[in-house]
Amino acid sequence: MENNDVDYLMLSGIQHFQFCQRQWALIHIEQQWAENVLTIEGQHVHEKADQPFLREKRGNKLIVRAMPIRSHSLKANGICDVVEFHEHQDGVPIQGEEGFYLPIPIEYKRGKPKKGQEDIVQLVAQVICLEEMLVCEIPYAYLFYNEIKRRVKVEITNEMKEEVMTKFQDMHRYFERKYTPKVKTGKHCMNCSLQNLCLPELMTSTTVRRYMERYL
Repeated sequence: MENNDVDYLMLSGIQHFQFCQRQWALIHIEQQWAENVLTIEGQHVHEKADQPFLREKRGNKLIVRAMPIRSHSLKANGICDVVEFHEHQDGVPIQGEEGFYLPIPIEYKRGKPKKGQEDIVQLVAQVICLEEMLVCEIPYAYLFYNEIKRRVKVEITNEMKEEVMTKFQDMHRYFERKYTPKVKTGKHCMNCSLQNLCLPELMTSTTVRRYMERYL
């Protein structure tokens, strides 16, 4: 491999970075993690998708599960839950298959569609990887939500890809500096699996000394 990927980031980290930059830093820089109901549910949703290298042909569609992906421009790598290769004249050749196929990533998520963009930026990052690896253009992708049991189509634009590129540049800068941002508190803190490690109410309301004095 030409590029040394030691300094590559986890692709899935962009969803944490979009949700809360401090959460991302606690997980990916300080190597802290805490499980709650949401993370456990998320693991169960991925169980079916995460069957590495399982390849299945259905008519004019080829399905690959747990496909490793990477991008040298993002300096990131990860895994696509599912990539469907649809037979298409604007697609790419696939070893062992006749014709041309267009790759469409499908990311599995617990719950239902979110108000925020954290799921979408992760999906766009996957698209960037696949486009770079396979030298093609992917016009859309899907998010599958376990609660509503259906896919949500996401149209991919150049603006979305540029935004993701910028976020990864910020992530690399933080990672190189080992910088953990201060928390921006909000309702989202209540659903964060790292709430007890982050202590958002401590950071915004009192000093560590006063907190410990009150605690003791």
